[in-house]
Amino acid sequence: MSTRASQDGAARRPSARELIEVVLDPGSFESWDEPADVTGHSQAYLDQLANSAERSGADESVLTGRGLMRGRPVAVLVSEFAFLAGSIGRAAADRITSAVRRATAEGLPVLASTASGGTRMQEGAPAFFEMVRISRALMEHKAAGLPYLVHLRHPTTGGVFASWGSLGHVTVAEPGALVGFLGPKVFQALYGEPFPSDVQTAENLAAHGVIDGVVASVDLPVLLDRALGVLVDPPTPPTLVRRTGEVVHADGWDAVTWTRRDDRAGAREFLRHACTGTVRLTSADASVLVALTRVDGRPCVLVAQDRASNRPLGPAALRTARRGMRLADDLGLPLVTLIDTAGAELSRAAEEGGLAGEIAQCIATMSTLNVPTVSVLLGQGTGGGALALLPATTVVAAGHAWLAPLPPEGASAIMYGDTAHAPALATAQRIAATDLRDAGIVHHVVPEFADDTPESLTTALAAEIAYHLS
Repeated sequence: MSTRASQDGAARRPSARELIEVVLDPGSFESWDEPADVTGHSQAYLDQLANSAERSGADESVLTGRGLMRGRPVAVLVSEFAFLAGSIGRAAADRITSAVRRATAEGLPVLASTASGGTRMQEGAPAFFEMVRISRALMEHKAAGLPYLVHLRHPTTGGVFASWGSLGHVTVAEPGALVGFLGPKVFQALYGEPFPSDVQTAENLAAHGVIDGVVASVDLPVLLDRALGVLVDPPTPPTLVRRTGEVVHADGWDAVTWTRRDDRAGAREFLRHACTGTVRLTSADASVLVALTRVDGRPCVLVAQDRASNRPLGPAALRTARRGMRLADDLGLPLVTLIDTAGAELSRAAEEGGLAGEIAQCIATMSTLNVPTVSVLLGQGTGGGALALLPATTVVAAGHAWLAPLPPEGASAIMYGDTAHAPALATAQRIAATDLRDAGIVHHVVPEFADDTPESLTTALAAEIAYHLS
């Protein structure tokens, strides 16, 4: 996901209260904060706390409370960087854990916005250990099936990034924000050279799939409204009509050539024509897309193989797919997978990256999810990469989709030492959608028509998915 190009992170930092005013409905914020306990601190530290309070207008580095986000009740945790660089001591940690546990008890989503140098050095190891307590509270919140959404502001480093800044179901950062575990000043002091300036940036982390996108503070309401629309709002009645009629058997080789056409509908067309309220999550490998979305009114997590990326499925892509599976399970949302791949990556890097193990982990994860699952054979279904996204409660196939252990040319090379026998093997191996239905692998085949457009085919598949999720 992306946003306007304004360098929000590099310009003036919004205060915690200003950010709350941007995100929440006017007048809806109710503070949960109690006065900070400062007993036992040295006089020098007490003077620092008093000076920070006077400069920042806040009594601690975190503000917590509840409010409304487009009418939906939510809990918020917001860093105040102007208070001792947003550092987390025991009092701030108490606020965070208390607010998270209250949100869990009240069944509220938690929205967090961080801006912090990390652990408060004045308090040392006791403050450092609070990372564990905060993380435990958040994991209990997530275990209750409640959303946790994170916005990383400039800067977010150290123990904050390594705890509550990195546990979100969805995590974005503001443009130009410095985000990283090791503070660059610390690196230079320890090693005598500057840390590369292009590594710990919001944009670079999004490009590497570490976070889900770059979103300016002023654009947060749009993102949060979309995300909560999937995560919180109830399903709406389906509006699409299921496609009925006899499914004409497609010869295996005809199916292969049909799904390899340039104008064949793929994952991107499905998102465009069949989904609404979509929040795309960033992937380190573009061959797999993950999104929070609605399919004909049914909220779900979508994991889709994107053949338009022109990249074979590698270990990173399958790890992305597994993240989507776990996300669905965490949030109690149905999982929808789209299968359309020419095959897994064949390379040294893929082998050393654990490709076979990633396929096995995807199959095992998807087979044991506790949420409704629908997999859709949209087009090509080649090898273990296709099988990794197949084991759903319900398997739907487009009329010309297919599934095979290897592309027919590969099977021909194994059996005959050439590729000339590929058409005959495509038929003999019973890879076509109707063959798969007869074998009990596919539960329902959606008819395809000669005049189908990408929009008509994907909406027909969406109607079938919604039917099985109803």
